[in-house]
Amino acid sequence: MKKIFTLLSIFLFGSFTINAQLNSEQNEDSVGGKTLNEITIQAGRIQIPFSKQNRDITIIDREIIKSMPVKSVNELLLYVAGVDVRQRGPWGTQADIGIDGGTFDQTLVLLNGIKITDPQTGHNMMNIPVSPDAIERIEILKGAAARIYGINALNGAINIITRQPQQTGVDLNMYAGSSFQKDTSNQKLFGGVGLDASASFAGDKTKHFISMSHSQSSGYRYNTSFENEKFFYQNTIDLGKRKSLSLLGGFVNNSFGANGFYAAPADKESKETVETGIAGASAILPINSFWTLRPRLSYRYNKDDYIFIRQNPAYYQNIHTTNVLDAELNNTFYSGIGDFGLGLEVRNEAINSNSLGKRSRINYGFFGEYSFNKIQKLLINVGAYGNYNSDFGWQFLPGIDIGYSVHTNFRLFANAGTGQRLPTYTDLYYKGPGNIGNDQLKPEHSFHSEAGVKYNSGPLNASLSIFHKNTSDFIDWVKDSLNQPWQPQNFQKINTDGISFSVDYRLLNKDQISDFSLITGLSYTWLNPRIIKTEKSGKISQYALENLRNQLAAHANLSYLNKYQITIGAKYQERIHYKQYLLLDARLAATMKQVEIYADVNNLTNVSYVEAGAVPMVGRWATLGLKWNWRK
Repeated sequence: MKKIFTLLSIFLFGSFTINAQLNSEQNEDSVGGKTLNEITIQAGRIQIPFSKQNRDITIIDREIIKSMPVKSVNELLLYVAGVDVRQRGPWGTQADIGIDGGTFDQTLVLLNGIKITDPQTGHNMMNIPVSPDAIERIEILKGAAARIYGINALNGAINIITRQPQQTGVDLNMYAGSSFQKDTSNQKLFGGVGLDASASFAGDKTKHFISMSHSQSSGYRYNTSFENEKFFYQNTIDLGKRKSLSLLGGFVNNSFGANGFYAAPADKESKETVETGIAGASAILPINSFWTLRPRLSYRYNKDDYIFIRQNPAYYQNIHTTNVLDAELNNTFYSGIGDFGLGLEVRNEAINSNSLGKRSRINYGFFGEYSFNKIQKLLINVGAYGNYNSDFGWQFLPGIDIGYSVHTNFRLFANAGTGQRLPTYTDLYYKGPGNIGNDQLKPEHSFHSEAGVKYNSGPLNASLSIFHKNTSDFIDWVKDSLNQPWQPQNFQKINTDGISFSVDYRLLNKDQISDFSLITGLSYTWLNPRIIKTEKSGKISQYALENLRNQLAAHANLSYLNKYQITIGAKYQERIHYKQYLLLDARLAATMKQVEIYADVNNLTNVSYVEAGAVPMVGRWATLGLKWNWRK
């Protein structure tokens, strides 16, 4: 704990010392013109600005994304305390995402509101077709969120919002990096290169955005090389009278050496290739001044090809292909007594696998919400999600949040909600030498309650909250003795208490009032999980308590004359049953007209650490890059 408080003190003292030297009258949070408080959180039915949210929500906006020394969405999420990113390699090779102590299957990931979670396994949920350069912002909602997003938002949701072009232009980002260590098997230097390219066209009625990226690396230790290709396109069409249509499509091919990823140490020669395709169409259709219709249709394809011994695929190979079709019909009704939201969802999940079989299930979801905002300073949102699944039957999942503005910038809030997580096809049907599925599993359930205070102004946004979470029917892979295979069971309950704190302060140089601009962020989460004993306790557990106990993330970006920048990032993590560690990252950048040259160093102090399983992570890694942009 001493390291946490020391780092907190240094960061806060340094940030506010610099802030005092800058012009304190600057009020804009974003060069793009929108402050954080003006951003509307992208929910399906009732849209609420960030400043009036009564939930613990974090936004990673465009200004932060541009300044951070990262190459993937996974690495961006590392700078949000409460989000547990368990990577198995650099630059987004493979990662599991948990929120507030939850497992990787308990977080819902969305792309522009489209659910991209894979029914085979949560291991594939971050195989997304966009690089950081294509992202406008990321919205992270913590806590059970079935009322808002439906199934699988057991502990929260992460919605990735891609860029909407305001100008016609082109962006290029070229980079190369290395750990300057050699592969002992061939004496070659570990390293990697990448190219991100995007183009936008902003017409009177249509806005097109297209991005492509390619990255490849020889890895950072034996059999960790990878090759990743992404393609993404979206088109927004103005239909007039406030009506619009949006189309998107994307594809990612991710091939990597999986040494130690899932079955260490026996899987030293394993290899995995994951292909993901996504397509979607959505519209905003105001029917009249009282009723807005928001339909959405989406499709997701995923192929996961895992080879245990890459030199001999016939020895053991799993090939899973999933197809998910999702249709939503969301409605918002505005009335004199508040806003109402009604929604319907139909989701079909199918898999064809040599080890899991050929299976499908269908899910019907029914949303009902009400937002009461007719008393000054008070906002109440209440609702429920009714769900029928062809395999698991009916569930009813309510939720409520309340907020009251005690001052112009201070807001007290409280919320309570429920969530559900369906067992994946791997949980139910997997058959392997070390793991056996269980087709008798039931869905997991959670109840989450939270209370706190928020401060929101132009340059400063802060939040402090305490929360309690109860997870019942927890799905954990367990066994009675070391020589038995793992098998999932529903026998545990987990109670988790936590504290969450975040602050974002920024002073940007839009009007040339000062020579300096500053963006800072700090977040901290403390978790205290406890297993509720049952008659079946005593089993060896794989997932029950592997979460972070203390987590601190901080970043600061200082810009001089809008030409020279320095960014420092820090991440402190103390995981249950594993040693604590502190990681430091840095970026130096110089901009000359349309060209930016930057140098990143990740893991500055060359710390040895593990985020997932038995996979040692990358040591010090240096990257040199060049960005070029053109605007019409």
